[in-house]
Amino acid sequence: MAFLLHCRILVLYVSNIPRCLGKTLVVVRALEIALMPKNYQHVLAFIFAIQEINRNDHLLPNITLGFEIYDNAFNPLRVIWNTLQFLFTGQGNPLNYNCDRKQQLVLAIGGLTSPNSMPMASVFNTYKIPQLSYGSFDPVLSDQTRFPFFFRMVPSEDLQYIGIIFLLKHFKWNWIGLLTSDDDSGETFLQNMRPRLLQSNICIALAQSIPKLTSHTSNTHTEKMLVEIANAVWKEAKLNVFLVYGDSHSMEGLRIILESYEFHLKLPLERVWLITAQWDCTTLSSWDKFTAKSFNGSLSFTLHTKVVPGFQDFLENINPYQSMIYFIHQFWCFAFFCSLPKHGLYVPNQDNCTGEEKLGSLPESVLEMGMSGQSYNIYNAVYAVAHALHTMYSSKTKQKEMEKLGGKSLLLRPLHAFLSNIHFNNSAGEEIFFDEEGSLPTGYDIINLVTFPNDTFQKVQTGRMDPLAREGKRFTMNASATVWNQKFKEELAFANEYPGFFESSNNKLQWPMFPLEKAGARDPDADQCKMCPEDQCPNEKQDQCIPKRITYLSYGEPLGAVLISFALLFSLITFAVIGIFVLLRKTPIVKANNWSITCTLLSSLLLCFLCCFLFIVWPRKVTCLLRQTVFGITFTVALSSVLAKTITVVLAFLATKPGNRMRRWIGKRLAVSVIILCSLIQIGICAVWLANTPPFPEFDMHSQISEIIVQCNEGSNTMFYIVLGYMGFLAIISFTVAFLARKLPDSFNEAKLITFSMLVFCSVWITFVPSYLSTKGKYMVAVEVFSIMASGGGLLSCIFLPKCYIMILRPDLNTREQLVRKQY
Repeated sequence: MAFLLHCRILVLYVSNIPRCLGKTLVVVRALEIALMPKNYQHVLAFIFAIQEINRNDHLLPNITLGFEIYDNAFNPLRVIWNTLQFLFTGQGNPLNYNCDRKQQLVLAIGGLTSPNSMPMASVFNTYKIPQLSYGSFDPVLSDQTRFPFFFRMVPSEDLQYIGIIFLLKHFKWNWIGLLTSDDDSGETFLQNMRPRLLQSNICIALAQSIPKLTSHTSNTHTEKMLVEIANAVWKEAKLNVFLVYGDSHSMEGLRIILESYEFHLKLPLERVWLITAQWDCTTLSSWDKFTAKSFNGSLSFTLHTKVVPGFQDFLENINPYQSMIYFIHQFWCFAFFCSLPKHGLYVPNQDNCTGEEKLGSLPESVLEMGMSGQSYNIYNAVYAVAHALHTMYSSKTKQKEMEKLGGKSLLLRPLHAFLSNIHFNNSAGEEIFFDEEGSLPTGYDIINLVTFPNDTFQKVQTGRMDPLAREGKRFTMNASATVWNQKFKEELAFANEYPGFFESSNNKLQWPMFPLEKAGARDPDADQCKMCPEDQCPNEKQDQCIPKRITYLSYGEPLGAVLISFALLFSLITFAVIGIFVLLRKTPIVKANNWSITCTLLSSLLLCFLCCFLFIVWPRKVTCLLRQTVFGITFTVALSSVLAKTITVVLAFLATKPGNRMRRWIGKRLAVSVIILCSLIQIGICAVWLANTPPFPEFDMHSQISEIIVQCNEGSNTMFYIVLGYMGFLAIISFTVAFLARKLPDSFNEAKLITFSMLVFCSVWITFVPSYLSTKGKYMVAVEVFSIMASGGGLLSCIFLPKCYIMILRPDLNTREQLVRKQY
C-alpha cells in the first residue's frame, strides 16, 4: 500500500447556506499528492488549524471553515485539471462558467514544490485569486509584477545562500562537493552559489547534476548516469562535505545511489551531507529504506518551526473508529499493519486494528509528532487566511457593501489587499506577516541528523538563520552540540593527533582547497588553494599556474581565413559588377538606373566588404576607433542610396501620369539630397560616440579560464546599438516604400528587387542581435563580420545580379523598346 502525500492545494469557497447554528460555512478544499506517508502530517496540521479556528469565538465569528481534499499524483497536468475543477466548483461546469451560485472561490493554498505551484499560479493569477504556497522556493514566483496574487509561506532563498556560506566558513570547509538537481531550479542554484563560493575562497572539488527519475525503475541511460555519479563520489574518498540541492522528487536518484552502496555493497557513503531546505532526506516513499549510516551527522537547512500547543495531543487522540479525517483509515492500516473491516480495509494475515494504537509509537520515518517546517507553514497559512477574512468582515466599509448586496459575499478582490497587510501572533508566539516580495521572513533552522542502529533518528537543532535578528546575530551555530558520522570523527581525531597535517581548532577542520572551475592551483603542502594571477591558469594536474593563451580573430586560424576569403570574394564580385556597369554604361538599362546612385551604391558596398579586414586583425587603438564607425557610415551610405533609388522609382512612375507635378522632382538633386542628409545624421551619431566614449582595445582575462581575449571595447554599447538602430530605420523605410510600389508595371520592377534586398538585410540584422549577445570573444567578432557580408551580399545580389544577367547573357532585352514596354 503506497500513500501519496506530497503536494497539496487548499482552496477556500464561501457559501451562503446556513450551517453550524446559523454560521456561514467557508468550505476549504485541499488538493493532495501522495507518495510519502510522512507527509500525511501536512493533512493533519491543516485539519488541526481549521478545528482550532472553528472553536475560536473571537476569530471569524459566525463563519465555519470546512474542507475537501483531492489528489494530484505528482502530475503537473493533473494539477491544472484539478485547479480548473476548483475554479468551476467541480460540478462539470464549462470553463469560465460557474453554475453553482452557492459557493465562490476566494483563495488557494499550495503547492509544496515549484513545478506544481507555477501552473497553479498562472491559472489563479488569470482569475485574480490569491494563492499561498508553503514550499515553493523558485525566485521567479517572487516577481510581484508577474504573479501579484502569489504569496509563499517560506523565506527568500537568498537567505539560504547566505546561510550556506556562513556555515561553510564557520567550520572552515573550503573543499566541497556539489550535487544539484538536473533541472531549472538546480541551474539557478548553481548560478547563484558559484560566485558566492568563489568570493569566499571555497572550492568545488566535484560538481554533479542528479537526473530526475520519472519512476522508481529507471531506464538504462539514467542508470548509467547514476553509476557514473556514484563512482565519482566514491573515488573522492577524502572529500567529506557535499552540498546537496533538490527536492524529494529530483533527489530520488541520489537516494537510490545511497541505498545501493549501504544495503547492497555494504559500503555506506558516510559524508557530511549539507542539505538545503527543499529536501527532507527523512521523508521516504513507502518502498524506500532509510540509509541511516549514510545520513548520520548530516546538516540540513529546514523551514523554521516551533512547538504548537495542542498539536501533539491532537495526534495522540485520533481514533480510526471515531475520526473521519481524510485518508486516516488507509494511513492507519499502513502505519500499524492492521485491518479495518468497518471501512473495507484488510491487511492479509493481520489482526484488526484496536483503535488504541497511538501515532506517537510510530517511527519518525513514518510520522513525526513534532510539527515539521512544511506543516508549520500550512498551519500559519490557514491562520493567515482566517485573519485576512476576519479583518475583511470586520471592516465597516465592507459591512456596508455587504448590506447593500443583501448579505452576498463578494470577497474575491478585497481579500488580496487584506492578505498583504496581515500581521498577527500565532499560538506559538511568533509574528506572522509578509514582506514586500510576498514571502514569510521566518528564516531557516539548521538541523543535525543523528541516526541510530535500529534505523531511527533524531533531529537536533544546532543552528539558526534569522533575518529579523540584529546584525551579527542572524547566523548562530552550536558546533559543540553537533554529532558527526564515524568516518568524519576519525578524520577529526587524526587532525588532532597530527596538527601539522590538518589545522584543527575548536572542532573546526580546514581542508586543502580545490580550484573552482580551474580558477586556482592547489599546493599539496598548503591548507588552501593558490589563486593564479589574472594572466595565468592552472595546468591539467592543477598543481601549478601556466600562462594563458592569447586569442583573437586572425587570418591565421581557420575561422578568420574563411571570413577573409569570403570578404575578398564579395569584393571581387563588386569590382566585376562595377566593371560591367562602366563598360556598358551607355546601354538603356544602365541609363535607366540613375548612374550616380548606382556608382554610389556599388562603391559603398565595396567599402563594406573591405571594412571586414578591420575586424580580422589584432585590435589596436586605430582599428578599434575605425571599424565600427567605418562600417556604420558605409552601410548608411549604401542604405541611403537604396532609399534614394526607391524614391526615384516611385516618382518616375507617378511622373508618367498626365498633368502630374512630380516630374520636376525627378533628377540627381533629389537623390543626392537624400543620400547626403541620411549619411550626415549617421556621421553625427558616430562623431558623438567617438567624442564621448570612443572604443579602445582591452584584454579580457575573465570570460575564458585558459585564454586571454584581445578585443575592442566598444566604449558605449548604447551608441553601438543606436548606430545599428538608425540603419534598421533606413532599411525599414526603404522596404516599406518598395513593398507598396512592388506592383508597378514591369518597366519599373526595380521596386521588387529593392523589396527583396531589404527583406534579406532586415532578416540578417534581426538575427544578428541575439547571436551577438550570446557569444563572446572572437566569435562575437565573427558574428558581426558574417552579418556584414551576408547583408551586403544580399543587397548586391538582389539589386545588381538580375541587371548583370540581362546585360551579359540576354543583351536582346537590353533595348529601349524592352525597357519602355509596359505590362499591366
